Amino acid sequence: MANEKKAAKPPKGSPAPAKGGQAGGKGKEKGAGGAVDHAPKAREGAPRLQTHYRETVRARLAKEFGLGNPHQVPRLEKIVVNVGMGDANKNPKQLEAAVEELSAITGQKAVVTKAKKAIANFGLRAGMPVGAFVTLRGARMYEFLDRFITLSIPRIRDFRGLPTRSFDGRGNYTFGIKEQMIFPEIDYDKVEKIHGMDITMVTSTDRDDLAMALLRELGWPFRGETPQKVA
Repeated sequence: MANEKKAAKPPKGSPAPAKGGQAGGKGKEKGAGGAVDHAPKAREGAPRLQTHYRETVRARLAKEFGLGNPHQVPRLEKIVVNVGMGDANKNPKQLEAAVEELSAITGQKAVVTKAKKAIANFGLRAGMPVGAFVTLRGARMYEFLDRFITLSIPRIRDFRGLPTRSFDGRGNYTFGIKEQMIFPEIDYDKVEKIHGMDITMVTSTDRDDLAMALLRELGWPFRGETPQKVA
């Protein structure tokens, strides 16, 4: 009808009113598949051993040791790989090669270790380089452990299992490797010097029996035992 007033239109360039009574258009957006939730999602592509620990190992350990509190279930906190070179000051090229090799093996940049005290009998002064080390945590830690168990350990000559007495009484496990050639990341033609290394696995528990059970569930090949299979 002519007497009816037309609804006022919003000024040109102003934002359209939100549909569904949602002020400002915040909240869930509606797409072809319905409402879209913007809540943060879990990170995909976790390492195989990390997924195995979360889905299988934690429940097994809690049941085996009667741990009602989930914080009591042991977990792997970090892995420290250390290379000691007493003649690093006299042969800096060998130290550089060791740093490069350690970085290739672990997938993380190695840090040069320096002496904290001076020892006159060894001709050592404070601040002199004596080796290199890497501290692995999180996904890189589990990736390194998986590669070490499945690829590197089978390359050890006359391998009969890793010792069960290498725990320190506080839930940490340390063992030594005689040569770095067991790692598939090492190029034989570029090796300056064959050297060993120490690997320390630090757990969240101070009990050796819990730490040993944790490593066993992760597929650790202890001497005289058949390693657990990880799916």
